[in-house]
Amino acid sequence: MHLNTFTLPAATLLGLSLYPLSARSETPNLIIILTDDMGYADTGFNGCKDIPTPYIDSIASNGIRCTSGYVTYSYCSPSRAGLLTGRYPQRFGHERNPPEDPGNPTAGLPLSETTLADSLGKAGYHCGIVGKWHLGTHESLHPMRRGFDEFFGLLGGGSRYFPKDQPKTRRGYEPVTTTKYLTDEFSDEAVRFVEKNKDKPFFLYLAYNAPHTPLQASEEYLARFPNIKNPARRTYAAMVSAVDDGVGRVLRTVRELGLEEKTLIFFLSDNGGPTAHNASDNAPLRGVKSSVWEGGFRVPFAVQWPGRLPSGIKYDLPVSSLDIFATMAALTGAPTDPARPLDGVNLIPCLTGKDDQAPHSTIYLRKFHEGAFAVRQGNYKLVIPGTGRVAGNGIYRLCRSG
Repeated sequence: MHLNTFTLPAATLLGLSLYPLSARSETPNLIIILTDDMGYADTGFNGCKDIPTPYIDSIASNGIRCTSGYVTYSYCSPSRAGLLTGRYPQRFGHERNPPEDPGNPTAGLPLSETTLADSLGKAGYHCGIVGKWHLGTHESLHPMRRGFDEFFGLLGGGSRYFPKDQPKTRRGYEPVTTTKYLTDEFSDEAVRFVEKNKDKPFFLYLAYNAPHTPLQASEEYLARFPNIKNPARRTYAAMVSAVDDGVGRVLRTVRELGLEEKTLIFFLSDNGGPTAHNASDNAPLRGVKSSVWEGGFRVPFAVQWPGRLPSGIKYDLPVSSLDIFATMAALTGAPTDPARPLDGVNLIPCLTGKDDQAPHSTIYLRKFHEGAFAVRQGNYKLVIPGTGRVAGNGIYRLCRSG
């Protein structure tokens, strides 16, 4: 496979070029579906055999599967900071998971940064987040202070999944009592958000905390996997299946409301799987969550926009979570801060074949506090695995990416 080549069927290109975006569509609705600690190989569209993910896979089959989809960091909060600002988090010092410290206004995404919701709100969008925030627990860092109009989920980095053990969920600023398995609660809320806002431009950020540990699943989902003998893998599979059901419900709601061709949907994970902790699978990639190898920050990545993007296409050139902000801003006219330029690019010309150049000549990852770095350029990647501390000599390795 050549990573510097990409072709689309001629008929697809002709159809797209004859019908320009501005003439064919209103301002699109926007949805990002993010999973937490999902392995690269744990979707059907990336080859998973033991965990069916038909609804997640439908995003790829109705759109484009990006085989070299990267995030900006190999664990939770900095990756989310990169996604929601469209900028490498190293630019603004967000390179660690912040503590859950409601008294600390600096423990989270800096107030100097503009979020995707900030930007889209100025373009007339109603913005909602469902699920995991993990960008600060101080009131000034609350998602509804960072551009979102609605919030239902977790301010911190994680939670247990069953109602009796789950005191952290909030609606807006207030704690709420959940009654269902947490993944199902988030799926219910995402469906409600779409139904409630169907008549206005909306942005939904559906950030599941599954399949992050603790490994907990209801009997309903566990019963689907009697043939998986490894108990950890079986529970992980059940957690992924619950997410897939939720994705299916959101997709079905969008379709039934007649919004499918008006809605751009991205699916990805926040980082690679921590295989020893949650029984995820990053094959064929080397490395795991928190590493600078490919398995740390190359993730399942798919995008659909029926009628606007081609369907059933595999795109092999590197793309980044950084590109989601840039793409949405370009489509909507949402303003960005010229003093804090975006690091991503508008993917639409690339994904439609109008631009055959790589969206990114280089992909970067820096974990400065560990002395760990990675740079991918073309088919090659420079890896400095790190010493676990800033001082000292790293080990330099030039290898083929993968």
